[in-house]
Amino acid sequence: MKKETNVDLKEIKALIDLMQKNGLTAFELEKDGFRISLAKEAAYQSGMAYAAPAPAAAPAAAAPSGKEIASPMVGTFYSAASPEAPAFITVGQKVTPDTVVCIIEAMKVMNEIKAEVAGTITEIAAENGQPVQFGQALFRYK
Repeated sequence: MKKETNVDLKEIKALIDLMQKNGLTAFELEKDGFRISLAKEAAYQSGMAYAAPAPAAAPAAAAPSGKEIASPMVGTFYSAASPEAPAFITVGQKVTPDTVVCIIEAMKVMNEIKAEVAGTITEIAAENGQPVQFGQALFRYK
């Protein structure tokens, strides 16, 4: 028997408001067999197609190295369970696939995020209390 999923229009509107509030162009969420994907059309600047080629840019800073633990959803990143609690992980700490690395709050729900990989954390790429996007690097590891 297939489980029915009721979609509440208010929840979808809340997702759209969250996207607008945080300047996001895409959002994807999958939970309990339900999946929703939202995206805005690309905004074209007037005259963009007719602009002359820009001069070569200065060399960019070196790209971060190592593998990434990416955000599985849009929301607010928290490095600890509460403001008084210690951070779930620190740079140099070893993680396993079941290690909880952070919490992402989405639609007033606190979601524990597990590493899903094994390795040593080399960088915490997200800032505590700040919005994160789907696919954004939260941590880097080796």
